[in-house]
Amino acid sequence: MARSKTQQVIDDISAQIASGQLKPGDRLPSTAELRAQYGVSITVVRNAVQWLKAKGLVEGLSGVGVFVVEGENTTKG
Repeated sequence: MARSKTQQVIDDISAQIASGQLKPGDRLPSTAELRAQYGVSITVVRNAVQWLKAKGLVEGLSGVGVFVVEGENTTKG
């Protein structure tokens, strides 16, 4: 069964965090940038980011952006 577009975005960003490509403190691209990068709707991006927040991989700062957080799911270094 094919992965949903939301799951594809989640998997890709999660992999970038796990590999250290995105490090704690790094800002994710904007919603519009992610939409263009993945060729998906704003709703797909928002759902993916919401899932990443719920799992504690990222946190949003109102008016600033979404950032990778330090945690057991992120690499240290």
